[in-house]
Amino acid sequence: MTVILLLVGLGLIVLGADWLVDGASSVARRAGVSEFVIGLTIVGFGTSCPELVVSLTGAIEGNADISVGNVVGSNIFNTLFILGLTALILPVSMKDKNRRRDIPICLAVTLVLLGLGMADSLLGTGRPDMLSRWEGVLLLLLFAGYLFYCFKTDGGNAEETSGQKQFPLWKAIGLIALGLAGLIFGGNLFVDNATDLARQLGVSDKFIAVTILAGGTSLPELATSVVAAAKGKDQLALGNILGSNVFNALLILGAASVITPLSFASMTFVDASILIASALLLLIWAYTGRKNRIDRWEGAVMLLCFIAYYIFLFNRL
Repeated sequence: MTVILLLVGLGLIVLGADWLVDGASSVARRAGVSEFVIGLTIVGFGTSCPELVVSLTGAIEGNADISVGNVVGSNIFNTLFILGLTALILPVSMKDKNRRRDIPICLAVTLVLLGLGMADSLLGTGRPDMLSRWEGVLLLLLFAGYLFYCFKTDGGNAEETSGQKQFPLWKAIGLIALGLAGLIFGGNLFVDNATDLARQLGVSDKFIAVTILAGGTSLPELATSVVAAAKGKDQLALGNILGSNVFNALLILGAASVITPLSFASMTFVDASILIASALLLLIWAYTGRKNRIDRWEGAVMLLCFIAYYIFLFNRL
């Protein structure tokens, strides 16, 4: 019964994210926002909503392992598995702005998060490995600055969205409301039953968060990126992953740590290294080889890193 409820919760999360993205995108088009900003902000936020709900629910219930492990696991899953699989299907192109701005920002956000959350383990500061409330506020301020920067540098080419499907305003608002309801209820159902399943199997909450929760809540990113690659819209796939990773680190863990300080004690040096390596690999691919795309062999390297990390996690059971 626990597994069934887990799947029901996951289904509601995915459906909720889908409805929220459709409704919010329609409203954004009516407001004249460009396709780039819709992809980076609306779609990035929408596909990160499952992680948001799961991590906030974990924080409210006092389960830091769920909150932290879900975000760390999701960002690793997004970059190594989803982007690696996407590049394997079709090489993912990179523009100059991706190399100079988007990928470095993603790496910088990763380093800031780990620098705050794992200060003692990584830097030997002598303070506990945790995100305090004021550090959560700092992450939220950085997130606000990131959003402002995205809109400030928007070209305002609203006409590029004119051929996209658009809902009546009442339907778009209804989809947003239904999406939020599905995310909230599904998130509660998913976290509760995932935690029960972890205890029944005798494994840690952190392991479940980094694997099952992270993979499950990243399904919207997976579906969006794979479909985009299949349709030749590889920039959408890259933007979705980079945007989602920034949202996860700054908004989700920032908000969760404001609710309750989050301990990073269960995060190991290996977990932190893989998270940094996943972001660093993108920067390496951006300035080596053809420089204008992630090739299939590079995608395969990312997938192999992901598989090796999961083998390591299973061997620690």
